[in-house]
Order: sequence, then C-alpha cells, then structure tokens
Amino acid sequence: MRAPIGDFDNATPAPDCLDVLVGPVADAVRHWRGDVPAEQIVYVDTEPDWADTAVFLEHYGKDLLDRSANCVVVAGKRGGGTTLAACVVLSATRVDVNGVVRRRIGARKASFAPMDTATGETGMEYGGITPIGLPAGWPVLVDAAVADLPYVLVGSGRRRGKLLVPGKALAGLPGAEVVEGLGVG
Repeated sequence: MRAPIGDFDNATPAPDCLDVLVGPVADAVRHWRGDVPAEQIVYVDTEPDWADTAVFLEHYGKDLLDRSANCVVVAGKRGGGTTLAACVVLSATRVDVNGVVRRRIGARKASFAPMDTATGETGMEYGGITPIGLPAGWPVLVDAAVADLPYVLVGSGRRRGKLLVPGKALAGLPGAEVVEGLGVG
C-alpha cells in the first residue's frame, strides 16, 4: 500500500501489523470503535535514529512538517490530586500548558509529566507516545488544526515507526476534546 502522506517505503494498515505495535496501541486498534475504520490508520516503518524532526523530514518528506503532530503528557495538580492528560498539537507549535491545558483539566498548576511517569503510565516509549491506546479516562486534548487534517503523522508508541491517522479519527478517540488554540507559536 502507498502511504497517504510522506515518502515511506513500507506502509501497512495498522490492523494488519498489530505485532509491531506496543500492547496498548495494538489493543486500541484491535478493539477500534471510531467513526473512521481502523484500516485507515496506517503504520509506517521508520528508522529510530532519524526520529529528530529535522533528520526525519530530510528522509521522509519536508511536507510532513505541517502534517506531523506531537502527543505530550501533561500533569495537572489541584489540591493533593494529579490529573494526567494527553495533548496533541502540530509539531511546529508548542502546547499552551499553563493557559489552555491548565484550564481545560481544572488544574491549579500544570506541567509536562516527567518522562518516567509518561512512559510508565502509557506503556509507550518516550519520543513515540501516541494518543491511540492511552489509559481509559484520560482527557485527550486535540488541537483543532490537527483534527482538521485529512491525515496526520503521530507516534506509534515506539520510537521506531509512526502512525498516519485521519485527524477526525483523533478527534473521535475516547476522552478526546477538540480545542482551538491548544498549540501556539
């Protein structure tokens, strides 16, 4: 199959390659109930040494900069409790953690979750966290610019490989909320 975006040698519908996905991502694809068919989620094999944005774009297509999104885990604190949330923004922007995110999750203070918390809670590798397969009950804030894309490149749960996902599929994830202005700058 040909990848819907980018210049990738190997593209496979995610349901056909569950064995290369980490457990939580494979389970989410296996039990997919979104409005977009799971077969429209495409796994592309990528070189983990080329994961940094500039090198990645050099190898897989400079046009991907405007079609790539980062998924970051944010920890919001209020009183004695902590709420973990995922934020999905275009790679060329940054998450408005102390403005939009803090207000959306009802936190007094918000910051990026420590790496060991993000990886431990998601079961995914740092640098490959994806909004597909996150723990049940997590808020998933998706920037409107991401939700509007026909296809967006996101992590696969590992540093090796990426997922190409219709933006509307990300907007339809459990716990997802499309938010204007989540990504800034």
